[in-house]
Amino acid sequence: MIASRSASGIKLDGNGYTNILFAINPAVPEDPQLIERIKDMVTESSQYLFKVSHSRFYFKRVKILVPPKWSKGQYSRGRTETYDKANIIIDEPNPLHGNDPYTAQHGGCGEPGRYIHLTPSFLLDDNLMQAYGPRGRVFVHEWAHLRWGVYDEYDKEKPFYMSGDIIEATRCPKTITGSVAFASKPHNSMKSCPLDNNTGLPTVDCAFYPAMHQNAPASVMYLPGLDPTGFCDETSHNTEAPNKQNRICNYRSVQEVIDLSEDFKRSVPMETSTPPETKFTVLKRSRRVVCLVLDVSGSMSGDRILRQRQTASIFLRRTIEEKSFVGIVTFTNTAEIHEHLTLINGETTREALVLRNDNGDTTGDEIIFLTDGESEITCFERVAQSGAIVQTIALGPSPNAILQTMSEISGGKYFVASERLDTIELLDVFASLTTSDGDLTRQTIQLESAGERTDGNGLFNGIVSVDKTVGNHTTFLVIYEKNPPNIMIISPSGTPYQISNFKHDATEKVLSLEIPGTAETGDWEYSLHNTMTSPQSLTMTVTSRAARADVAPVTVKAHMSQQSSDGSKPMAVFAEVNQKGVPVTLADVWATIVSSTGDKEELQLLDNGAGADIQKHDGIYSRYFTNLKDGKHNLKVRVKGREHKATANTAQSRAMYLPGYVIDGEVKLNPPKPTVSADNLQVDVGNFSRTAIGESFIVSLPPGVPPPKFPPSKITDLTAKIEEDQVFLNWTAPGEDLDQGTATAYEIRMSEDFELLRTNFSDAQLINTSGLPPQEAGSMEGFSFILDGITMKNGTVLFFAIKAEDKHYLKSEVSNIAQASKIVESDIVETLVEDANITTPMRALMQMTDQGLLLGLAFPPPEQGPSCRG
Repeated sequence: MIASRSASGIKLDGNGYTNILFAINPAVPEDPQLIERIKDMVTESSQYLFKVSHSRFYFKRVKILVPPKWSKGQYSRGRTETYDKANIIIDEPNPLHGNDPYTAQHGGCGEPGRYIHLTPSFLLDDNLMQAYGPRGRVFVHEWAHLRWGVYDEYDKEKPFYMSGDIIEATRCPKTITGSVAFASKPHNSMKSCPLDNNTGLPTVDCAFYPAMHQNAPASVMYLPGLDPTGFCDETSHNTEAPNKQNRICNYRSVQEVIDLSEDFKRSVPMETSTPPETKFTVLKRSRRVVCLVLDVSGSMSGDRILRQRQTASIFLRRTIEEKSFVGIVTFTNTAEIHEHLTLINGETTREALVLRNDNGDTTGDEIIFLTDGESEITCFERVAQSGAIVQTIALGPSPNAILQTMSEISGGKYFVASERLDTIELLDVFASLTTSDGDLTRQTIQLESAGERTDGNGLFNGIVSVDKTVGNHTTFLVIYEKNPPNIMIISPSGTPYQISNFKHDATEKVLSLEIPGTAETGDWEYSLHNTMTSPQSLTMTVTSRAARADVAPVTVKAHMSQQSSDGSKPMAVFAEVNQKGVPVTLADVWATIVSSTGDKEELQLLDNGAGADIQKHDGIYSRYFTNLKDGKHNLKVRVKGREHKATANTAQSRAMYLPGYVIDGEVKLNPPKPTVSADNLQVDVGNFSRTAIGESFIVSLPPGVPPPKFPPSKITDLTAKIEEDQVFLNWTAPGEDLDQGTATAYEIRMSEDFELLRTNFSDAQLINTSGLPPQEAGSMEGFSFILDGITMKNGTVLFFAIKAEDKHYLKSEVSNIAQASKIVESDIVETLVEDANITTPMRALMQMTDQGLLLGLAFPPPEQGPSCRG
């Protein structure tokens, strides 16, 4: 499952990491051995981390959260630890990645990842260690992704590249030795490696097999199985390799990025040869226990108290999960128990509807604290000591700042909402407060959330799509301001539902309709008619739950890259759209950001691998938020899927499954990796609708300082191709401000020297781009030109890079460096025959084949690594 979380909860205490949370998904069968394997892995990885960090870091305290239904062990009671806050989740194999350990990374270089995903099989099946490497080393590989925001030094998409006239495997350092070979079916049948006609590189069926025993040190972020002694640093880093570490981290080594981290700056190596022992705590949460603490003081009168009553009632009737306990407390200057804890067990208890009445212990319980924040709040210390999670909701424009602090210290979330009905903000907040135990089939999913100030005799129309992953308990909720509107809802098959089909609560001004059974899949049309002659605000909310217990619904999680900003660095918006880990691509995703002063900005989030988005088609939609203004802001994301299938993308940061090693000059194969069924990688959900919100965030710009101006974002997907004497370049257009708007100009340069472009871009040869006006951010750019003044021989490699400039003459960073070679097939054959010392029968075979490109690779000399002349 993809969850919305970050590594920010982890703390560095001296040299030891604490507050590390592992969480086991409820779908994983109970197995006490799994807990022991987690402990063994962390103990081993702590010692290994200490070694590769040169006595600087180790794992000090680790918590393991087991599912509520596990009963075979002695577990402490969970406090603020929940599944959706876990740094490492143990879950069933992701349909996309199988048993590959992987880390979800949304941000740029140096920014922490979201979480690590491990499977029970990875922890329990010792046979997998042959291909991935020892678990402790693999975990350190993933930890570097999670904690320090570094990336892999191999690349599945570009496993080879040209370095001068040498073919190199993508790796770090370059001195790692091995062989290149073609693995055909059956798996143990090895053939010589063919080259591609267009690129001169080994074909997609070829792989690099490293030598099991290396003379050169390996890197943790390349292959943990080679027993690395550290990370690639400035002296050993392979800047030419076309991997994510170079592309995203501007060609800096992994160690250089780690050296810039706060962890590194705040610590010094320990004067000991072994790290202290890791301490483990195993926890379990009981049933969800929620107390609604509602402000009914005088400042809440009028619309505020009505909005509170409307949304709290809807939360109790529609959102809170079955078998949860709920209590209600109201307060003015003092608190009063309104409803004692009640077990949610069907509609009767929901309609009938505090903490210390369950077992006298608030540890792990949940408080939803709604107030306008204008009254004095004196319970701060008691909240901190209670062990309860506090979700704070500030209703109105002037909340007490202590509310945000209260959420932060208790592990809860902080929201700001307007009392205006048409913003529908308060209802969205309550809809987002669903269970956090990892079982998505129990959650209420918000399909639609829209509000509008409707003119007299006006219409408020919309379409909401119900897909096959949801449909149970599908409910249409209408809230009106003054008088109930006429309502018409039409199902995909044409069945009408009118206001007479709705339940009406005139006191709360709420109309509700629950569709019997499982709702039809397809587009549902709704129309609200304001029959008054004067305007009134109307809202429509549609919620549903999973169609089946064995099918996870499509979910959306939204968040900002920062919860507070002073304008010194850009903020980015992220929306994760997936179905149990399989990315949902090609959706229309829009983010709406509203400030406390009512300013609204809409951004289309993109999954194109450009700007704020670091990976194309991974189901993570992103965009920079550049229009920074002082105050509190709310984030809402709307997603529409139209006649597309979710498609798989294997480019998550993950440990590589190695197909084999070279031992004593021969390739020895590991067991083949289980193939992933194509059916698992195509999720045909049809049309679908989703709405999600993120936590509120705060912008505090320095007084008297104008909002920052940002340059165009760095271009990270530049590609180059040479045909005859013409160069073809392609990339995604950046914007005037990062990935917003339209840049003013491009500066393109080329060189035969990679390092010249990387370190002295302005000294490289300038390409005339006077006829190349930039397009709007996110557009695909293409540019071609004739090479002039360069004699192109077969195998000549040229490098290209771009900067974009805005109207304020601010320039982007240098793009990724793209390379292209001129390849002449007949010349390749002669060169390969000569350099590879191929025997006469092989030469005859090459002359007979259509491709003419079979290459027999000898084991390369240790000082060169795997190479062949191109």
